[in-house]
Amino acid sequence: MDKKLRLILEVSTELSKEKELSKVLYKLMEITKQLLEADRCSIFLHDEKKKELWTIVAHGVKEIRIPDFVGIAGEVYKNGNPLEIEDAYKDSRFNKDIDKKTGYRTKSILAAPLINTKGETMGVFQVINKIGEEKFSYEDIELLNHMILYAASLLENVLLYEELKKAHEDVIYRLANATEFKDPETKNHILRVGLYCAEMAKGLGWSKEKIELIKLASSMHDIGKVGVPDGVLKKPGKLNEEEWEIMKKHTEVGYEVLKDSDSEILQKAAITALEHHEKWNGKGYPNGKKGFEISIEGRMTALADVFDALTSKRVYKEAWSYEKALNLIKEEKGKHFDPKMVEVFLDIFDKIKKIKEKYKEEE
Repeated sequence: MDKKLRLILEVSTELSKEKELSKVLYKLMEITKQLLEADRCSIFLHDEKKKELWTIVAHGVKEIRIPDFVGIAGEVYKNGNPLEIEDAYKDSRFNKDIDKKTGYRTKSILAAPLINTKGETMGVFQVINKIGEEKFSYEDIELLNHMILYAASLLENVLLYEELKKAHEDVIYRLANATEFKDPETKNHILRVGLYCAEMAKGLGWSKEKIELIKLASSMHDIGKVGVPDGVLKKPGKLNEEEWEIMKKHTEVGYEVLKDSDSEILQKAAITALEHHEKWNGKGYPNGKKGFEISIEGRMTALADVFDALTSKRVYKEAWSYEKALNLIKEEKGKHFDPKMVEVFLDIFDKIKKIKEKYKEEE
């Protein structure tokens, strides 16, 4: 037992270095399988909306979804107590449907609830088929309890983070969509530009955190348009010189609105709002920056913004074809646009096109 507990401590140190939830849980499941000398393990989470238990990770299957009152897992979830079953097929609570679908033969089961700090059951950790023995031992139950404490703590923290992250995203998109009240055409434009930038960031090999950051920050590039008079913003024809100077001010207005926040997302959004109309050759606005003087967020958003604007119908123009828009982007490589961004954009254009078609303009 002491040897196994030392292994748990060593594994905990290793797991703490892993950032991706599914990888951590899979490693945890693998260690549990090894320690308990079992054939398979699965970790079920509860889906409150669907009233189901689903496997976030599992050996031998891609995903299992069952009603939250069905089978041994359902029983453990419902009652909040662990169960040790010696012969599953002799237990009336056992759900045979999964075995029928997969061709697997379940014999012994050890299942325990994943309980958060509020005493609520989040899911079930299930271990199947003790190798070389008819049933799991008391020592196995104790070991599983150690693994469950780790898994439950990890899941609770991640689920709380995801909940906060969704709330944060909602606030960002609502803030970005403030421009929709003045310009209804911008709603899907805002969403698409963020998704284009996220795909470009993936193409550049950015981390998940940085990809999420650029997706949200670039979505706020036009927030300064709330300060542009309707007569200018919605004018169906070409803007005169005075109107154009007013329109250009949206970059600085957006920057001023966002720049003093402590939030990293809003700080990046401020720079993106300010620089998304700068050009690689220095002929953009508002500050005539050129090349790498322009932030990478500004350079990326500039390309995403122009492509989407060109291929969208507006009060002053018809939508361009993809071919025509791409030809212009190629012509402006090294002029309007960062050459590297153009290369990445062209490489991932199939993904860009899918985003464009999925989030079409609302009629």
